[in-house]
Amino acid sequence: MEILASRVLFRPKDYARSVAFYRDGIGLAIAREYSGGTVFYAGQSLIEIAGHGAPAEDAPPFPGALWLQVRDLAAAQEQLRQRGVEIAREARQEPWGLHEMHVTDPDGVTLIFVQVPEDHPIRRDTRG
Repeated sequence: MEILASRVLFRPKDYARSVAFYRDGIGLAIAREYSGGTVFYAGQSLIEIAGHGAPAEDAPPFPGALWLQVRDLAAAQEQLRQRGVEIAREARQEPWGLHEMHVTDPDGVTLIFVQVPEDHPIRRDTRG
């Protein structure tokens, strides 16, 4: 199977509130708008906020998290604060070496902002 493209699709309880959060709070650029939806650039991925096909009232929350890599976590945290976004968990270095900060979207989805330090194994060239 060949995958040509992918994106994360959310069907929020309040479409306008979620679009404002991702556009104005997080500061993501809009890739595309259509009647009933907005698609945002998120690095090499896309996040789509759909205003159609809303979830059932008893739908379970999104069970995972979005991992969003940034160049400077401290600067990202300050920028989010200035935009009025509540930081759920302050930036800190994790035992596995990454620097992470958590934010929660209006529907309870966890956004994990990550900075990969220069000396972290993710940055190593393993080609030998």
